[in-house]
Amino acid sequence: MTTRRVLLQAGGAAVIVAGLTGAGAFIFTRTPRRALEPWSRAGQSFGDPRLDALAFAILAPNPHNMQPWRVALEGDDALAVYCDTARLLPETDPPSRQITIGFGCFLELFRQAAAEKGLLAEVDPFPEGEPQPTLDTRPVARVRLRAGAGAKRDPLFWSAPLRRTNRAPFEERAVEPRLLTEIAGASVEGVAARTIADPNGVAELRALATDAWKIEWTLPRTRAESIAVTRIGKKEIEAQPWGLSLGGPMLEALALAGVFTREKQGKPGETAFEESLSFYEKACSSAAAFIATSTATNTRRDQLAAGAAWVRIHQAATQRGLAFHPLSQALQEFPEMAPAYDRAHELLAHQPGATVQMLARLGYAKAPPPAPRERLEAKLVQA
Repeated sequence: MTTRRVLLQAGGAAVIVAGLTGAGAFIFTRTPRRALEPWSRAGQSFGDPRLDALAFAILAPNPHNMQPWRVALEGDDALAVYCDTARLLPETDPPSRQITIGFGCFLELFRQAAAEKGLLAEVDPFPEGEPQPTLDTRPVARVRLRAGAGAKRDPLFWSAPLRRTNRAPFEERAVEPRLLTEIAGASVEGVAARTIADPNGVAELRALATDAWKIEWTLPRTRAESIAVTRIGKKEIEAQPWGLSLGGPMLEALALAGVFTREKQGKPGETAFEESLSFYEKACSSAAAFIATSTATNTRRDQLAAGAAWVRIHQAATQRGLAFHPLSQALQEFPEMAPAYDRAHELLAHQPGATVQMLARLGYAKAPPPAPRERLEAKLVQA
């Protein structure tokens, strides 16, 4: 299992694994099963419809897999959603825009799961005001469940536990225009979605995504932010099932041998650093098509809507057998990224002055395992 930036080719690692005592057992016991349990627990009954819906909401995609949501149950039918401000990304996401989009994904999956049980989720976004310049301790949303209020089951819901972020290189295979149209159609009101599949457009976005990734990875402070939340191997992933996870027998063998460490990942010239750079470049250059969303304005409510649109688009891609990989680097809002950010908006904004909220590559690839998640119980706090 390597769920973020598969870094090192298996050839050298295979030699190390072969030399380990009990290599067979080592290989077959590296799956962080406890960290993956939330994916199989979704759909179970927790004795409270709010918890049942939250079991799906915590599977939402979110930047760096930070899982910043905290939930306080209120009364018998309501809850408040908060941000754990220790889980923000001040270097790569200074205004908390992408983190807010993750909350939009979370709330949309909660809504879908509640509707599946015939319950309408009434969401009141930022009831104590929209936090600026970053998210703070005020509630992101308050939600109340209503029975018999016309809740409609969502045809995208069944793919919620099947959704995966796929960072592997994609096959050299075109995506049918019909599928792209259907996927873009899963967006929500106020969030424009467009796909790019023509050769010139794809080539330009491949280059932009690659350049933006190089900026993020070669800039020491943004690279350090990612490395600080990287978990290497089963033990670390299960101890902290949030952040960026790197696992599997080959990578763990390299870590045990001292070939792959966080320190070496952060040092130019080391194999771990260079393979991090080249793997993502290969991923970007294999995109068969791209999809982007944008909003006319950029309020916190717009960002929540962009999140709802994003997870729905991802679900629609999953239902059509497509691999999906967000490429958010060119949309990050720190000074060194400004040229890439401006170019992304020139290419992708649906109207002048619009904010491009998300960008992803689409194509075909074998589905990876799910990303680790903290247990539902760990997300509950006192009101």
